[in-house]
Amino acid sequence: MIIGGRRTSLLLFVGDCVAFALSLYLTLWLRYLEVPDETLLAPYVIPFTFLFVLWTLVFYSAGLYGKRLALFPSRLPNALLKTQTANILFAALFFFLIPAFGIAPKTILALYLLVSLVLIFIWRLVVYPRVSARRFREHAVLIAKGAEADELFAEVNGNPRYGIEFSSREKREGNGTILVVDKANIDEIVVNAFAREGRQVVAFEDMYEEVFDRIPLSQLGRAWFRENATSADPFRYMFAKRCIDIVGGLVMGLVTLVATPFIFIANICEGPGPLFLRQIRFGKHGMPIRVYKFRSMQKDIPASGQWTHEGENHVTRVGAFLRQTSLDEFPQFINVIRGELSLIGPRSDILGLGERLAEALPYYRARYLIVPGITGWAQINQQYEPGNVSPQSIEETKVRLAYDFYYLKHRSLGLDIIIALKTFKRMFFRLSSW
Repeated sequence: MIIGGRRTSLLLFVGDCVAFALSLYLTLWLRYLEVPDETLLAPYVIPFTFLFVLWTLVFYSAGLYGKRLALFPSRLPNALLKTQTANILFAALFFFLIPAFGIAPKTILALYLLVSLVLIFIWRLVVYPRVSARRFREHAVLIAKGAEADELFAEVNGNPRYGIEFSSREKREGNGTILVVDKANIDEIVVNAFAREGRQVVAFEDMYEEVFDRIPLSQLGRAWFRENATSADPFRYMFAKRCIDIVGGLVMGLVTLVATPFIFIANICEGPGPLFLRQIRFGKHGMPIRVYKFRSMQKDIPASGQWTHEGENHVTRVGAFLRQTSLDEFPQFINVIRGELSLIGPRSDILGLGERLAEALPYYRARYLIVPGITGWAQINQQYEPGNVSPQSIEETKVRLAYDFYYLKHRSLGLDIIIALKTFKRMFFRLSSW
């Protein structure tokens, strides 16, 4: 409706594949100074096909098929450079670990990095903007009020790459506000409730959800939860999710076993304190569960409902590294294997802080209608204040809650895979979260 959705992603994907393949062809041409024929190409077709699949997954996890980079192209060059460099490193590791292909393309990989960077940059920064450029923006009127309506209005009208533009002027009468528009020039009407007037009518919550990938909290009510949150998940989804959780929990357990001695030594060098932190957190339906994490704070203080910045207990230098790499979460593999936590779902809160938030925010406890997760939709999308790795205020928690309810509404195996890929990107690549 606004950005192109799947058509945009498909166009980017096809263009990337063409750029990857053409880069290989030109690289071989430069390397051997002759036009590649079938004999020259044959040894590279199978291994580079595997690499093309891997590279597109890396592009996807880095957000290069998401609408944010399409809407904010200034972020694109840095993301492309880092991602394509990572792809070449993966390729070098691939050929080193699998020598059966019988090629050792050191020179070719170096050339390919340069050629592919040039072609990807040309495709993404020059060709794609012209191919996908909109010749005109549809005019729409936004009939809604409140902070979320103001946010939507500013976001859409502030970026010409959206396919619509809100055209309206306000006329105030008494204590109310009436939108006065030239209906002959309006293609869409965005409203809080449906009202057909011979033009396309879009629900405000649907457009807000498409633009921001989160639910407008002002639209929540019992009817919303009956429609989107209370139905049972399909058995095939629950079975697949549980299998993935068990496998992932075992991998986390192995990493925990290997990392524990090194983290123990690092903690001793920094100062006294226990290796592990015990916490009582909310589980499914708000039931308390006991979880273990590597200690990242100076002291092991029981949960009191405070934000990190509200007390004298600060994050240690070792703890900062553990949090940045998410290693502090890995001892929770026990809870994942038990089924108390999932790898992916709404983030579980410490008991004291969760109670405080439930008192401050309506419907907050509804996020525990499903099994909480270690990572989730909010963790890969939300932009925190500088220095924060989690919400540290009611306002930040409201945004997290809006993302959590988006996941609650759209939860599926496909969405879980997207979250997993982007979580790996955050853990290992530390690229822009866009």
